[in-house]
Amino acid sequence: MLSYMDLLRSLPIGLYLEQPITGLHRLDARVKFIWLMSFLVAPLLANPEWRLVLVGLLILITLLARIPLRVWKRQMGWLLMFCGLLFLLSCIMPDGLAVNHQPRLPEQELTFNQSGSTEPLPQPTSYRYVLFSQGPIEITRYSVDLAIRTSTLLFTLVYSTNLYLLTTASEEIAMALESLMEPLRRLKLPVTEIALTLTLSLRFFPLVLEEIQNLIRSVRTRAINWKKLGLRGTTQVWLTLAERLLQNLLLRAEQIANAMQVRGFTSPDQHRVEWHQLRFKAWDGVALIGLVVFWSIRLIWGGAI
Repeated sequence: MLSYMDLLRSLPIGLYLEQPITGLHRLDARVKFIWLMSFLVAPLLANPEWRLVLVGLLILITLLARIPLRVWKRQMGWLLMFCGLLFLLSCIMPDGLAVNHQPRLPEQELTFNQSGSTEPLPQPTSYRYVLFSQGPIEITRYSVDLAIRTSTLLFTLVYSTNLYLLTTASEEIAMALESLMEPLRRLKLPVTEIALTLTLSLRFFPLVLEEIQNLIRSVRTRAINWKKLGLRGTTQVWLTLAERLLQNLLLRAEQIANAMQVRGFTSPDQHRVEWHQLRFKAWDGVALIGLVVFWSIRLIWGGAI
């Protein structure tokens, strides 16, 4: 069983794979961001088949990019297990309100055939709304459709974002967003300040996880007997840990601010720092062509927008 610290390391937030350099690493951050937005928007109002295709496409991209198994197996494994559990729960849960209704016609009226016997009429098709019914468990077409929609949507949203953060450095993300938001400067929006804030935020996430891991280690090494503490004592311990975590995070933020001041940082516009040079390459053009094919299939086969 994974420990709490292993679970924290498995979180997709702020995780970046520096080595090895994969094909996704070499793509332009702007192209990858457009692909990410496509994966986030494409499931909306799409049919279940298209949602399953998106899940398979994300897994295929991970395999083709040759990302090491040790990197993504734990994250994808936990996510697939959670989505599978969500799928099963959605299938067996009721698909609507349990309301008893009175039929408009007598029960025997539709069972009479032309000869006057009471044998049931044969069904014109093999369609069945209830796919499985055994005791209190009943699975219908609507519940299966709802289960596919919810589980695939969760997987697509979480894993596509994780894959983007895994193969794109925070500096590249900031520069890509600043480049894509360049037209907003005409509206006098602080585009550079937004990009700088995003960069510092992405850099700060690993520090937050590190502080949480340190506090968890400190609690585990003390072997606290939670049963003897009771509810009041346990609450006091967790409040103390939360206060200590807040103090440590504020101290880290102050250290980052002091480091920027020592290096002569004044403002994003006056103290311009080029973290990463964006370059459009041939593979980026291939990725954009693939994006056109992706949306063409989505509009033709994936369902109405």
